[in-house]
Amino acid sequence: MLKYDYIIVGCGLYGMVTAERLHRKRKKILIIERRDHIGGNCYSYEYEGTNITVHKYGTHIFHTNNKRVWDYINQFGEFNRYRHRVLTTHRGKVYSMPINLGSINAFYDVNLKPSEVEEFIASKRKDIAKPENLEEKAISQIGVDLYKAFIKGYTAKQWGCDPKELPADIVTRLPVRASYNDCYFDDYYQGLPKEGYTALFKRMLKGIPVELRTDFFDKKKFWLSRCDKLIYTGPIDKYFDYCFGWLKWRSLRFEATKLNMEDYQGTSVMNYADENVSYTRIHEPKHLHLETCHTRKATVIIREYPQINDDEPFYPVNADSDKKALSQYNTLTKKERKVTFGGRLAEYEYLDMNDVIENALKRSDNA
Repeated sequence: MLKYDYIIVGCGLYGMVTAERLHRKRKKILIIERRDHIGGNCYSYEYEGTNITVHKYGTHIFHTNNKRVWDYINQFGEFNRYRHRVLTTHRGKVYSMPINLGSINAFYDVNLKPSEVEEFIASKRKDIAKPENLEEKAISQIGVDLYKAFIKGYTAKQWGCDPKELPADIVTRLPVRASYNDCYFDDYYQGLPKEGYTALFKRMLKGIPVELRTDFFDKKKFWLSRCDKLIYTGPIDKYFDYCFGWLKWRSLRFEATKLNMEDYQGTSVMNYADENVSYTRIHEPKHLHLETCHTRKATVIIREYPQINDDEPFYPVNADSDKKALSQYNTLTKKERKVTFGGRLAEYEYLDMNDVIENALKRSDNA
């Protein structure tokens, strides 16, 4: 029976980078993946009947300040110079996000200068010494008006609950700017692979066998017997048969539609902040690749709907009960001498693409 130095469970970003690094060290590698494609949630494809590259699981922008990570990923494909700008619709009016001088002036119908923003927003805040949930944290930062307009409804849809039930630290990912800078990310290196993520990943995996439509849990003992070491990138609670309970995730559903028009919304991502709109975002991927000469006769839009789907986890809820269970699961991982755990699902952590690559590179250095 053929035996491998490493079997990697999951062909997402962490699994692929680790596989590529180990393959360079002349290790015998096998990747198994339950889906029918490589790339995890970063998978891209060309929409039928168009030359438009679509991200199946929502828009993924690569951004990092880490030169090692940037140099590494650029080995496998050329990146464009795209800079992400997000707009949000509230009560039929469009504002730029994250909240900046432009969106503040438009919302309040004022003409503030950068030096005036802090004092103005301070007058809208509530003095909450120790915010205990997302709502209190947001109101203590931006005030009630901006919170209700841009955060409350969107968050309730995204997480399926009242923002008062969510941890305060979730909202700290959203910057507030006293300038007209409307770039969503501040990182030095940004862009998207010109040929799409999947073409890049195929180069990364050159020479590495991948078995798709293969569920590790159908033959867990068999796969463990076929390798010296196993790298597991799936849900940590599933590996241990949920013995400490299910870790809660939010999921997403995507509804793609081809339209016979040149341009639907004029931007790559439009958020919908109002709770009475069932979707949170509409993606229009042709705007991600301005270097490509797209057909004028068609565009593709993708509506994004939050949901609960344990088979497609996206965002860890990280409630107190989840943190307690995660600590217990992490204790069990230390007893798995043959298995290492890595990636967003196995670590139960919201990680950007660059974070996943950085972690995989560091850990494979010592493998």
